[in-house]
Amino acid sequence: MLEGLYTAAAGMAAQQQRMDHLANDVANVNTAGYKHVRTGFRDLMYQQTGRGAANTVTAGAGAAAQIVGRSFAQGSLRQTGQPLDVALEGPGFLQVRTPNGQLALTRDGSLRVTNTGQLVTSSGAQVVPPVNFPAGTNLQNVAIASDGTITSNNQVLGRLTAVDVASPQALTSIGDNLFVANAESGAPQGVDITFAGGYLEGSNVELSDAMVDMMQSQRAYELSSRAIRQQDEMMGIANGIKR
Repeated sequence: MLEGLYTAAAGMAAQQQRMDHLANDVANVNTAGYKHVRTGFRDLMYQQTGRGAANTVTAGAGAAAQIVGRSFAQGSLRQTGQPLDVALEGPGFLQVRTPNGQLALTRDGSLRVTNTGQLVTSSGAQVVPPVNFPAGTNLQNVAIASDGTITSNNQVLGRLTAVDVASPQALTSIGDNLFVANAESGAPQGVDITFAGGYLEGSNVELSDAMVDMMQSQRAYELSSRAIRQQDEMMGIANGIKR
């Protein structure tokens, strides 16, 4: 009978994990370039049932939630009018170097210039290959062409390039809207892509879908908790009969 308690508790834990993923999506609904998490469920270990059952009869130990990847569908583009904002149209990523020296990928095109003239993302990761702005550059005169070329008063300052991997779903998220490649995703390779200067790609989270999923997860959580109460009542009855 304890197995029923464990199975129901596993269901509650799985729904709690799913709710955490959905809450993170909702919190990032306005984050530029954010890609929503896809959550799936897997069966936990099956084991032989108690005495009296056939050898072929097994009972599961419940379910567990796991991230099965992210949806890298294109988010809608919105015009910001900021000269350093850029959106990527089509599959691909900006390659950046984090403050700790790690190469990473991002779709967040909200760029800025540091005091030393380096072009970085909103999280402080430096664009790769580096783009350095000369001292005194008027940022209002900066323009980003569709091929990624960055100019100021007809002077070329650098060029943005895009990369992509064979399996974006396998990329490892490291926070701050950044991903790193691994053996499953494949190494980043250069791709031709169109850049939209003065635009940002919005999050691809559908708020209405996320809210519906949260309600479904909450109801499933309540059902699992009700199963625990029922198992507890059954154990109380069984103990009473035994006495």
